[in-house]
Amino acid sequence: MRQNQIFSDYDRFAWFYNKYWGDEYSRPALAIFNILLFPHLPQGGRVLDLCCGTGQIARGLIEHGYQVTGIDGSPAMLRFARENAPEAEFIHGDARNFKLPRVYHAVISAFDSLNHIMEIGELKMVFHNAKTVLLDDGLFLFDLNIEDESEVLGNTLDLVGEDHACIVRSSYDAEKKLKRYDVTMFRAENEGYERSDLTLIQRYYESAEVISALADAGFSRVKTYDARREFGFTLSDGRMFYLARI
Repeated sequence: MRQNQIFSDYDRFAWFYNKYWGDEYSRPALAIFNILLFPHLPQGGRVLDLCCGTGQIARGLIEHGYQVTGIDGSPAMLRFARENAPEAEFIHGDARNFKLPRVYHAVISAFDSLNHIMEIGELKMVFHNAKTVLLDDGLFLFDLNIEDESEVLGNTLDLVGEDHACIVRSSYDAEKKLKRYDVTMFRAENEGYERSDLTLIQRYYESAEVISALADAGFSRVKTYDARREFGFTLSDGRMFYLARI
């Protein structure tokens, strides 16, 4: 994967993501942020949302009184984000390669976005970028999918509406720690249906690997939280939240 690659493949997925996943994930995620993040932020603090998707998390942060900047590689995702959270600032960019001023009280990255970073070296680049924009004692909060029995089994998800359908077939390579999502989408178009196919890949990382990468980037204080066990998060079986400080 080239460092300057922008994730424009996600453009085709943006409509379905906005309809089915954005709100569903943002509600429990914001409830977790209310426990882990919000008590440590000043009123009106600045938050950078990496891989912000269609902006539902940004909207929730604004509703809690924070100033939000979002970065995402998909122009289509950002179009939805600007509709969902018009008071936020959104930037088309890559989490591995961006430059912003050191003005943020927190950096977040939600909904296993960073699992789409395929190499540990590039994940370190993301962590380094997060550190460079954080004010003293700022926080970096993100979640990652983690390996468990449900991931090994894989599954199929069918989403069907009157004028659209989305089928997601997943499989997991335990040796390579890669989760594959084959997505087939249909939407009504010009008195017929337009089909679109894409494959999304996630890399699963061991917690020790992630904590070591955070330390290399300058985060010396890291806490981990199992989403299902500690917060009753049921949208996925295996998910870990990481809260890091410099």
